[in-house]
Amino acid sequence: MTVSHWNYRIHGLVIRRDRIMKSKLILISIAIIILFALPACCSSCESLTAVQQIVSCDAFMENNHFTGEVEIAVDGELTVVLCSNPSTGFEWPDSAEISDQTVLEQTDHEYNAPEGEGDEPPAPGTPGTETWTFRALKEGTAEVSMEYSQPWEGGEKAWWTFVLTVVVK
Repeated sequence: MTVSHWNYRIHGLVIRRDRIMKSKLILISIAIIILFALPACCSSCESLTAVQQIVSCDAFMENNHFTGEVEIAVDGELTVVLCSNPSTGFEWPDSAEISDQTVLEQTDHEYNAPEGEGDEPPAPGTPGTETWTFRALKEGTAEVSMEYSQPWEGGEKAWWTFVLTVVVK
């Protein structure tokens, strides 16, 4: 094998040094792109494993009926947090209606009392929140729906409504 200043001769084939450098540069560029693309891909995957949907009292005051859509990964956890004020006689159901329970299951529900400022208790009638937790079981689509109503006969029904389409990927 004879090596000249600008060319390499390998088994009778002449390869120019600048082409080798370009090839190395292209390979290094591809490696750098892959290194930067992987964390972005992984972070988007992670964001689908824990999804939150929060609807404040102000949002319900503007529009009594919330409709939305979220995407979540299989085995991911969906948390729904809704404004709630039991002192008004209105309440959300403990269990949400789920259109396809083979796709999504409810795993928890809790009421979160309002917090006061500093050492002071919250003012009477201050709203809190209710939180529902769901787990994605398999790929598909399910709808989660709930109505904020007064449970007694003659009480207001569906004063607020919540409908969330959940797409499990």
